[in-house]
Amino acid sequence: MKINDVNQGIVGYKPTKRLGRGIGSGQGKTAGRGHKGEYQHNGKISLVFQGGTMPLYRRLPKRGFNNAKFAYRIGEVNLRDIQENFENGEEVNCQTLRERGLAKYRYDVLKILGSGELTKKVTVQAHRFSASARKKLEAAGATIIELPMPQPVVKNKMAGKSDKNK
Repeated sequence: MKINDVNQGIVGYKPTKRLGRGIGSGQGKTAGRGHKGEYQHNGKISLVFQGGTMPLYRRLPKRGFNNAKFAYRIGEVNLRDIQENFENGEEVNCQTLRERGLAKYRYDVLKILGSGELTKKVTVQAHRFSASARKKLEAAGATIIELPMPQPVVKNKMAGKSDKNK
């Protein structure tokens, strides 16, 4: 081999094969994929297909229940945040917390947690209070107003409706 023959035959652009253009094209009919089987069709290979055997995810028993999608989303605010962002005599509620950037995210229930110290007499409105937060608020002379819990969403739309056709 000579040095000038090393790059002989290498091209930068190679046209793609035109598959499936009839039997006479050389790559027609099955287009190089063979007959039958998992690989004959265009698309991804199934990750759960186990050659006709019952897949593992169907062989194993299904157990348990996860309540996450029905649970309340809880917004949490610590006493240290109230101490830093509110003055004596101010009212702490969902709206004022959102305005001051302490609870910007979406939540169903507001809970006051007892991390930090509180020395200011404020009025706190929330759905829940931790035991330590309640104790520290009472010691500081703050007013505690417990809001009612939001009503759960009724999944059965027919529940509670009278039968008009009887």
